[in-house]
Amino acid sequence: MRTLRFDGWIAGIGTASGARVVLGHWVRSPFGPFSDVMFEAAGGHRLLLAPSRETADFVASTYVFDEVRVAPVRVRVTDRRHWAVSAASLELRFRTGRRSATGLALRAVPGLIATRPGWIALWDRPARLLLGARTHGSARPGRHQWYGARDLRPVVSATATYEGACLGALAPVEPPVRFGFGSTPSRPCVVRVTTSVAVERGRSRTGAVS
Repeated sequence: MRTLRFDGWIAGIGTASGARVVLGHWVRSPFGPFSDVMFEAAGGHRLLLAPSRETADFVASTYVFDEVRVAPVRVRVTDRRHWAVSAASLELRFRTGRRSATGLALRAVPGLIATRPGWIALWDRPARLLLGARTHGSARPGRHQWYGARDLRPVVSATATYEGACLGALAPVEPPVRFGFGSTPSRPCVVRVTTSVAVERGRSRTGAVS
């Protein structure tokens, strides 16, 4: 296995309509800075929006989708709390609040420790019990993901539209999204995270056999 690292933020948001949105905003990655959006409609259709064929192939080889679209994904963050996301037919605005005790605890862990697989595995069960999320696992053969959470802020307000239709008020991420081995926390939030993806040797970083 060889390991690829992605450093940035993951936001998970539910809506009153039943649609759920997961944003990945990566400031450092093997592909350079980029953002992607995973969208699950109320009926269960799973859509990936990624800004290039290369990033779309990588994400689709790591998670599971019913549809993949290559389209610009633009993210603007102001005052560190106001987020604006535009991706094809999806528009999302949300605001984060003050850190909870969980966020303060995550920030207290040194980065070199927080991103180690052993530490991440240790926190898998507490994360399931406290947040409804897992810290490591696999959705596709030949891949394994480790999520080293380093901060967490709650999302306190959000508006979202898809194909021009309002998705309704902010709500828990329920039912859990089905893109991978585990969902985001059930309470809408933004997690500062370093994600490590172990890729089976003999495959390219986008998933093709080399």
